[in-house]
Amino acid sequence: MIKISRFSHKILPVLVLLSLASPIARAQGTLEDYKRAVHVRSENPKLVFKTQVRPNWIAETDRFWYRNDLRDGKKQFILVDPDKGNRRRAFNHKKLARALSEAAEEDYSAKNLPFETIGFTKDGRHILFEAAGTKWKCDLKTYECTKTEEKPKTEQDRRPSRRRRSGAPRSTVRSPDGKWEAFRKDYNLYVRSTETKEEFQLSNDGEQFYDYASSLPGPREIPVIQKGIHAQIKASMTGTWSPDSKKLVACRIDQRKSGWFHLVKPVPAKGVRPTLYSYVYPLGGEPNVPHAEFHLFDVENKTNTKLDAEPIPMLYFSEIPRVRWRKDSKTFTFRYRERGYKLIRLYETDAETGKTRTLIEERSETCVDPLMTYIQYLDDSNEIIWSSERDGWCHLYLYDANSATLKNQITKGPWVVRGILRVDEKARHVFFTAGGREKGRDPYLRHVYRINLDGTDLTLLTPGNGEHSVKFSPSGKYILDTYSRVDMAPVTELRRSSDGRLVCELERADVQPLLDSGWKWPEPFGTKARDGKTDIYGVLFRPTNLDPSKKYPVVENIYTGPHSFVVPKSFKAFHRSQDVAELGFVTVIVDGLGTGKRSKAFHNYSYKNLGDGGLEDHIAAIKHLAGKYPYIDTTRVGLYGGSAGGYDAAHALLTHPEFYKVAVSSSGNHDHRMDKAWWVELWMGYPAEEHYVEQSNITLAHKLEGNLLLLHGDMDSNVHPASTLQFVDALIKANKDFDMIIAPNAGHGVGGSYFTRKRWDYFVKHLLDKEPPKGFNIDKYRK
Repeated sequence: MIKISRFSHKILPVLVLLSLASPIARAQGTLEDYKRAVHVRSENPKLVFKTQVRPNWIAETDRFWYRNDLRDGKKQFILVDPDKGNRRRAFNHKKLARALSEAAEEDYSAKNLPFETIGFTKDGRHILFEAAGTKWKCDLKTYECTKTEEKPKTEQDRRPSRRRRSGAPRSTVRSPDGKWEAFRKDYNLYVRSTETKEEFQLSNDGEQFYDYASSLPGPREIPVIQKGIHAQIKASMTGTWSPDSKKLVACRIDQRKSGWFHLVKPVPAKGVRPTLYSYVYPLGGEPNVPHAEFHLFDVENKTNTKLDAEPIPMLYFSEIPRVRWRKDSKTFTFRYRERGYKLIRLYETDAETGKTRTLIEERSETCVDPLMTYIQYLDDSNEIIWSSERDGWCHLYLYDANSATLKNQITKGPWVVRGILRVDEKARHVFFTAGGREKGRDPYLRHVYRINLDGTDLTLLTPGNGEHSVKFSPSGKYILDTYSRVDMAPVTELRRSSDGRLVCELERADVQPLLDSGWKWPEPFGTKARDGKTDIYGVLFRPTNLDPSKKYPVVENIYTGPHSFVVPKSFKAFHRSQDVAELGFVTVIVDGLGTGKRSKAFHNYSYKNLGDGGLEDHIAAIKHLAGKYPYIDTTRVGLYGGSAGGYDAAHALLTHPEFYKVAVSSSGNHDHRMDKAWWVELWMGYPAEEHYVEQSNITLAHKLEGNLLLLHGDMDSNVHPASTLQFVDALIKANKDFDMIIAPNAGHGVGGSYFTRKRWDYFVKHLLDKEPPKGFNIDKYRK
């Protein structure tokens, strides 16, 4: 571990400082506070019960059972029949415990039955379970328990199994009819008969760094370096078979001119010599990035047709071009997006000719957000449901795939579609999640709706005021709806998917033990953004032992990445930031202008403007809370974040030193020219212009005030550690003081107890003006 403590180029005079804290406040940041911070992390989740229902569907029906784990340690099995609208015990727990004790000659109690899961026989008259290695069958009328060879089926058994090939290499892809395996060898694509094992070469033009592969290879150990830069890396092959097993679509990846990153693993698993890892990593604004060319292979005729479509830029090493075949094997589709994301097209290719046409084209003056682009194919009618923000909000549109024309807009209004859940093609319904439609509620809360494909009969199916998560029954007639908020315990209901009518309430979470421990509900809040008009939202966390007569510094958990939002919306017994609050702070999380899942105009605040980070909105939100609660001290404010949040945390000290005094920045992408191309170009645009340089923390390093701790893992393949080290170089050249820890062998995020403790210590020392408990060991106090 490389640790630079108060990195300074000058000898500072020793000052005798008067504590800023009141006599009461000096009790904050103590050993007991640290112990409590560990306790809420490890123990709070054990103090809540019945927070969710995991349905186990019975046979091919909508009937299901689930298990409740109660606070007294008892397991409770519940049976639900949606058609009859009833919920009851799956069996008499006491009778079964007595019968099993007699049959097994063991002592079992209803409080703690010796099995976790059950199954029902086809006639529903018996349950099946396994106890102490023995399979049992219990008659639900007589409660006679007998040994059996029948195995209870679990929900996992109902799910379609993925094809597994015993002993087959992971880089092979078997055809749907099981007769062929496609694989790559010597940079080319081959197929092998599964019966005769005869091999056929489908391509012959593959070469190193221009081969047939599924994606850019991630970091791999490189035993031999070629020409000091490149090394041969074996990539898994791409192959998407047609349903009739006659054709195969694969990509040829051209990375001959691509830039590489290198990592050195300083602490090898064996020996002492550090190990080099290398990988292709496209950078934002970089002109030469890898490209994927689609090829169509006819297996029977052994032909290779290169599609007449422009190659797809591959902007991250885990990116995989995806292909979808129609059921009749006549055509397949794939998506193309332009550098800078101002254009996305959905292409369709004729499998006989290889000719490609555009089905849908989406353009934007800023960016077409792929994370807000949902697509659903309707094979029976050859239609496509496509989402777009073209009217200023993310909504669904219906296209005719035959004519490649828009039929109608399905949803509309000042609210945001968040995802497609299910389509009933026969009834012409689409089920989806959306936020912001229900007046007077947090617009980030997701509700579930049903609407006709022609845009009529929009129906709210989940009316509860909370964040909703649903599961559909096998027939699709019912939904299990669990909803909660950060300030409301989960409720699970069974509702009809046709109209949302309540069938029965299944569970209300039991959080009383958590409340009895002194835990305080987080407080969600809303306030106005810098424009004085737009609503923004956040959440406030307080320490369990809050004393309103004290003054509490503020620590903000920040992440302003525009691809989503960070403020939690659903209940948890432990949210991130609560542990920091227990040390003697109030902690906040805020989503300002520019973050995701709101209107296009809201989102556009961050376009070519990641340096803004909504920080003015965050400051306004914290001041709003301080006006409401006098114990919040806005003269002592710190913040921490990782990845994009690491950039944000450091950037706040550079741009708003009058407000933020302390920052812990982990794995920060401090210069967007050093970050992954897909993420950067989506928000900062392409090509890289002066705003990339202007918003770089490296450019602004000379403005640093306050206390800054930088953390980075030296094996971070997501945000290269050079991003932090180049920032460090600029800080040194500017003669700035800072602290830094480089974590050996650590990847992105720099997790672990040691680094959590170092973050805690930093805020206690610099915001509470106290020496933290020396060498506090989180693992020692975690139960």
